[in-house]
Amino acid sequence: MTEEQPNFMSVRAAYDDWSDTYDTDENLTRDLDRAIAKETSLGLSCRSVVEIGCGTGKNTLLLSQIAEKVHAIDFSASMLEKAREKVNSANVTFSLGDITKPWGCENESADLITCNLVLEHITNLSFIFSEAARVLVKGGYFFISELHPFRQYRGTKANFQRNQEIIEIPAFVHHISDYISTAKDYGFILEDFKEWWHEQDRDKPPRIASFLFKK
Repeated sequence: MTEEQPNFMSVRAAYDDWSDTYDTDENLTRDLDRAIAKETSLGLSCRSVVEIGCGTGKNTLLLSQIAEKVHAIDFSASMLEKAREKVNSANVTFSLGDITKPWGCENESADLITCNLVLEHITNLSFIFSEAARVLVKGGYFFISELHPFRQYRGTKANFQRNQEIIEIPAFVHHISDYISTAKDYGFILEDFKEWWHEQDRDKPPRIASFLFKK
């Protein structure tokens, strides 16, 4: 199979496979998302944070520095293994879980939920927002950072290379209006929306869209 003919795997299998090189592969979207997480967390102080789709923990350490406790969830055991190696903060708990099913979190138990580069792999945004509304305290925040749909319209998907093959991870397009309207359905108010470019994205569509919703 040539590099021009991507191989498709299940989302879970792909991230299990990618875990070994996820942090070291050239990946401008990952790098930009890390920078976004750092910029948006400046000055924040939280009691409890739930990180859905924590992956290898690229943002988990940062969250542990602004929160009294962090519950980091991912459905890839291999990605979680890398996260545990990277983050050994006493205030972080890692859980293996599928966020398309009820989260292992108590009602109104978090004042911040973060979701970074996850929802492109989720078909049903409604369930995600319903769980976020359940888990957040009144006045809590739901922060989302995702591949910009403008990029998706051009065929961009999360991908990595294995043995001269490009592995593309199954993805679903969610329009900007999808995020905003679904959030509204579950009582969220849009506090902030931003579009982000990597420094190498000159004259290109935005790479990432971020949303800050308040319950």
